[in-house]
Amino acid sequence: MRRLTLAGNTTVITGAASGMGAELARGLAASGVRLALLDHNAQALASVAADLPGTTDAGAVTTHVVDLRDDDAVASTAADVIAAHPRINALITCAGSSMLGSLEQLTMEEMRWLVDVNLWGTVSITKALLPALRSQPAAHITHLASVYALAAPAGRIPYSMSKFAVRGFSEALRHELEGSTVTVGAVYPAGVRTGIILHGRYAATIDPAVAARAASAQAAMYHTEPADAAARIIRATERRRIRTMVGREARLIDVLTRVAPGGYWRVMRGTLRQATDTTTPVA
Repeated sequence: MRRLTLAGNTTVITGAASGMGAELARGLAASGVRLALLDHNAQALASVAADLPGTTDAGAVTTHVVDLRDDDAVASTAADVIAAHPRINALITCAGSSMLGSLEQLTMEEMRWLVDVNLWGTVSITKALLPALRSQPAAHITHLASVYALAAPAGRIPYSMSKFAVRGFSEALRHELEGSTVTVGAVYPAGVRTGIILHGRYAATIDPAVAARAASAQAAMYHTEPADAAARIIRATERRRIRTMVGREARLIDVLTRVAPGGYWRVMRGTLRQATDTTTPVA
């Protein structure tokens, strides 16, 4: 398979105002990659773009404020991106959020919101940019899934559900595009210190102190530095890999779910006990 040349071409990144999206923007900009950065947070997005290294070329980096849940806005933004960047050969979808709470604690509206952000936003921007990607001699789409697209823990139903769906979307799209110039891969990060869990949402019925305790317990298990994760994701995009694990925990869980597909939760339950406890009052 032809290796992708990112330098001199454009990579589109969603969720670029923070977390992995911002870290990927920094790593790619330092390597001479042109960037189209998308996020709903205009102020944070502008701050990230202003601090990127090696982007003195006018037009090398463009920012686009968009709510990925709005299909019409996504289509309009994609048209703007394509007009500004004639050589788009990579799309990395990082936009997403988390949601704490059990099925009984969460409302349907809360769960739909998360699925709209994590899944339908990913599908919408991919669909809108696919014609531009197909016009290139070689292109790759990298979707950030999650280790929770391999294993589904208690207390994370909407998040895991949305990420399993991103995994399915990535695999089905890869098969649809077989034989074309576009390849598709999914990345399964675990334990990356981005702060997503600390800044994510939780069911309105949960005591905020209980939610903060659960989120902190989850964050304490994160060990991979964002820059290291970004470097691995960039390599996976360049090499057009279809499946990439990021972090030691992801590799372990990948093996565990293969070996014990019906019993992996018995192994994980103890480790995640505090991170999934959204009911015990804080003393």
